[in-house]
Amino acid sequence: MPYIYPPAAPVVAGDNITISRFLNDPGLIARRLQTMLQQRFISDALLTGRYTAQGGAIQYEGGESLYTNDDPRAVAPGSEYPLTTLGNGVASIAKTVKWGQDTEVTDESIARQKMQPVQKALTKLANQNVKYIDGVSLAAVASAVTQSTPVQASWTTATAEQMLLDVALAKASVAALNQGFELDTIVLSDIAWARAFAKFAAAGYLGREGGAANPIVTGTFPELAGLRWLVTPNLPTPGTILLADTSALGGMADEEIGGPGYARVAGVGVEVKTIRKDDEDKWRLRARRVTVPIVNEPSAAWKLTGAGV
Repeated sequence: MPYIYPPAAPVVAGDNITISRFLNDPGLIARRLQTMLQQRFISDALLTGRYTAQGGAIQYEGGESLYTNDDPRAVAPGSEYPLTTLGNGVASIAKTVKWGQDTEVTDESIARQKMQPVQKALTKLANQNVKYIDGVSLAAVASAVTQSTPVQASWTTATAEQMLLDVALAKASVAALNQGFELDTIVLSDIAWARAFAKFAAAGYLGREGGAANPIVTGTFPELAGLRWLVTPNLPTPGTILLADTSALGGMADEEIGGPGYARVAGVGVEVKTIRKDDEDKWRLRARRVTVPIVNEPSAAWKLTGAGV
C-alpha cells in the first residue's frame, strides 16, 4: 500500500469502537483541533514570533533601536572606517504559565449520541483555550503599548471617510517614529468591524466586482488601507482599536514540559491528552498550553481610543 503524505484527515465513523479508538489516540485529537485553533487565535496572529521557553521562563530584549550609536563620518581615501557600537534593548524575563482544563465524555453519551458529545467537548475546550489565552495576550499588548490617539468621531456615528482617516493617521504616526515599523494589521471588536464594513461598502471602498467573490457577497473584509482586518471579542478595553506591525511587535513563548500521552497541535503550542477512566465508564479530555506572550517592540503598535463600539 503506498504511503501518502500528508496523511488524510481522520474520519470518525458512528460506531462506539471507532470513536473509542479515536479518543485513545491524542494525535488524532490534535489533528482534529488544528484547524479550529489556528483560525481563531488572535494572539498568534498579532504576536507572530515563535520562541521556545526553557526552565519555566524566557529572557528577551525589547525596545532596541534600529540605528547605530554614532553618525557615519567622511572617510578619506585609504583611511580606516570609524568603528561604532550597537545599542541593546532592555533585558526582561517572562515566566511561562500552564493554562489548561479537562472535560469528560461518558460512555452512555457516546452510545446514545455517537460522535456529537465528543465533538462538542473538543469545540468547547478549543473555544475556552482561545478565549482565555487571547485575553491574557491582548491585555499584555494593551498594557505595553502606550501610543494612542482618539478617533475623529465614535465609530457608531462616524462616516467611512472619518474611519479611514483614523486608520491612516495611526499608520502615519508609527511611520513618523522613523523606526522602520509599518502597521499591517488592525484588530477590532465584532460591532466595530460590522459598522466599518457596512460604511465602507456603502461608500464604495470595497470592490463590487468578482461576482460571488466580492466582499459584499462573502462578508470577508479585503485588505484595506494596507491592513488585514481581524475581529475578536477579547479586546481588554471597550472602544479601543489596536493596529500593529505584526512582524515586529512580539511573539508567543511556548514551553514543552513533556509528559506521557500528550500530542501537540501543530502551529499553536496547544497540547492535548485523553485519559480513559475505566472505573467510571468515561473519557477525560485535556487541553493545555504552557506559554507567555512577549511584547518586544511596543512602538510597533498604536491604539485608537474612543471608538465607542
